[in-house]
Amino acid sequence: MRIVSLCPSNTEIIAYLELTEALVGVDDFSDWPDCVHHLPRLGPDLSIDLDKVEQLKPDLVLASLSVPGMEKNVAELEKRSIPHIVLNPQSLSDIQEDLLKTAEALNVPAHGRRAAANFALRLAKLNEAASTVQQRPSLYWEWWPKPVFTPGKINWLTEISQAVGAYNVFHDVELASVQTDWNDVLDRNPDYICLAWVGVRRGKVNPDIVKKRPGWSKLKAIEHNRIFVLEEELFCRPSPRLLEGAEKLFQLIHGKQKTGSV
Repeated sequence: MRIVSLCPSNTEIIAYLELTEALVGVDDFSDWPDCVHHLPRLGPDLSIDLDKVEQLKPDLVLASLSVPGMEKNVAELEKRSIPHIVLNPQSLSDIQEDLLKTAEALNVPAHGRRAAANFALRLAKLNEAASTVQQRPSLYWEWWPKPVFTPGKINWLTEISQAVGAYNVFHDVELASVQTDWNDVLDRNPDYICLAWVGVRRGKVNPDIVKKRPGWSKLKAIEHNRIFVLEEELFCRPSPRLLEGAEKLFQLIHGKQKTGSV
């Protein structure tokens, strides 16, 4: 099989299926695992060069709707009759299902069953550890600083919050992504601030920025210096790597003594 991936989360699904040797091209932002760095690059996920895709003669292209604007890639794949599947996971269960769906499309269903079972086991261990937590702290997740975007109820980070023995302070908003403001966050007064800015590497995020926002010095998270600058690639992509991020976050919040089963 010759596989092309058009976004990082799809590339990571192929890696979890242990099929990276079949990859023949990826988008510009795919950066994990290391073995994909030598592959032909097909442009950023919103501006894929479909001529290059076609030249690679793929048996299957993994397209995605995880970012608004990707619809044009799917339309062009259909126009050119290039074999493809489209993934659009919004939850952890969707990601587990996509492991099965992708493996089935590649005629290796056993790979999918094995990867999905491992995914379910890791999540179960997290939930088991979280069940021992006595008091669940509130988390404010920030995807973008200005205007402020944060995940709402219909989002994997709300599930991740629960899996690490906490809760998303915006879990009551029936949206996947919420545009809010500094006063709303101030009113909700989270115990922790989790900065994971989409497309921005961890080293480029300055936590001092949030400390200077009007009134935010009164937030519990800032008073107790509970600001986490998290890896964008472990929290903002709908791939199995979210569990790696969750395991790290559990340790940050609760300490290593509670993570023996994770």
